[in-house]
Amino acid sequence: MKKQEDKELERIRLTKMQEMIKKSEASEKKGKVSSKPIEVTDSTFEQLVAGHPLVVVDCWAAWCGPCRMVAPVIDGLARDYAGKVLFGKLNVDENRKVSVQYEIMSIPTLLVFKNGKLVDRIIGATPRQTLEPKITRHL
Repeated sequence: MKKQEDKELERIRLTKMQEMIKKSEASEKKGKVSSKPIEVTDSTFEQLVAGHPLVVVDCWAAWCGPCRMVAPVIDGLARDYAGKVLFGKLNVDENRKVSVQYEIMSIPTLLVFKNGKLVDRIIGATPRQTLEPKITRHL
C-alpha cells in the first residue's frame, strides 16, 4: 500500500511540475516570467534542466542553517534575472537520486546548467556579490 501511495504522490508531483513548466513557458511567450525558484524533484530534474538555456539548482535541506542564509539571495537573483536564468530548489533529503548523481557532499551547493550541461558548481553560503558574477558569466 505504501509503495502505491508513493507512486501516486510522485505522479502528482510530476504532473504539477509539468504544469508549472508549461505555465512558465506560456508566461515567457506573453512577456511574463516567474520570478521565484521552482521546486525540483528527482522526477522533474532532467526535464527542467534540459528545457531551459540556463538553470541554477539550489541543493539544500530544511535543517541547514547556511541554506537558510542563502535562500533570500537565491530569491533575489530569481526575481532580478527572471526570463534569463531559471532558478530551482532541490531538497537533498527528499531527492536522493539527483543528490547522488551529482555527488552533493556539502550544502548549500548550487549546480549551474547551460543548455542541459553542468558548467559550474558553487559550494557553501556565498554572498550575492560573489555569487552573481559566477552565475551571470554563463549568460
